[in-house]
Amino acid sequence: MFEETRKYVKTLGLPEGDLFDMPSSTLRFPDGAAFRIEVPTVNTAESVAALLETATKNGITINRVTETYGMFRHTKEEIKEYCRLCHDYGCELLLSVGPRATYDTGATVLSSQGVRISYRLRGMEQVLRAIEDIKRGYEYGCRGFLIYDEGMLWLANQMRKDGALPADIKFKCSAHLGQCNPCSFKLLESLGADSINPVRDLQIPMIAALRAAVQVPLDVHTDNPPASGGFIRVYEAPEIVRVAAPVHCKTGNSVVSAHGSLTSASDGKKMADQASIVVEMLNRYYPELTQSGKNTPDMCIPAV
Repeated sequence: MFEETRKYVKTLGLPEGDLFDMPSSTLRFPDGAAFRIEVPTVNTAESVAALLETATKNGITINRVTETYGMFRHTKEEIKEYCRLCHDYGCELLLSVGPRATYDTGATVLSSQGVRISYRLRGMEQVLRAIEDIKRGYEYGCRGFLIYDEGMLWLANQMRKDGALPADIKFKCSAHLGQCNPCSFKLLESLGADSINPVRDLQIPMIAALRAAVQVPLDVHTDNPPASGGFIRVYEAPEIVRVAAPVHCKTGNSVVSAHGSLTSASDGKKMADQASIVVEMLNRYYPELTQSGKNTPDMCIPAV
């Protein structure tokens, strides 16, 4: 079916459909690793400290910590503490751009139709504020930022290319953008995304098709909070890495209720334990698929 269209999309560098044969990806991170462990929704410096301390006790490596509460809701002292903790441990830090629809004055996002807006930015002033949020985070030591708006991504990348933002900044696209097909991923890559997070419920053949469309790392949830569906996919993690490498396995935030929750030290410990289960599954079933270690240069570890 649809053979003419399938042949055409192939000429654009897109897969001809979802890849039900689930081919193994040959792409890797610059250090040769197939996967990294990302723990999202780590929304206080206290929980970062507990997460990294417990991970060390558990004998696992956390490669990336992602904050999702909103950078502009943290004091400069807490942002600096985030940076210090991640720098001393040897992992990447991503802070989320704070101004977004759910924190704005518009009511649409609170309605039944609000999911269509998600965390995107309302009006040009909010776009400018989002850029200022990145500048503030960079000033305090962060080099990686979580983006919720395609237009803002385009502008931030243009500023990075033109020298209006530092060249060592990295941009990750959030699952809250709602992107879930190879065409959308190709678009985000062209707009400057350094890694892309699909929606959380994609089947493995769909994830394989995303990998066939783009070169940048994928950020795939192996578990997530009840508010986002509550999926626990730890037994799928090895196959996800096999088809999607290089991939950040996003794990740990299933221990909290929602993406924007403030997290405690207790949450941080539980997140590390959940990450340990994912690492165990990967090492058990595909030990040849290696993980990056700490202090990998391309992670842009902040110098504080």
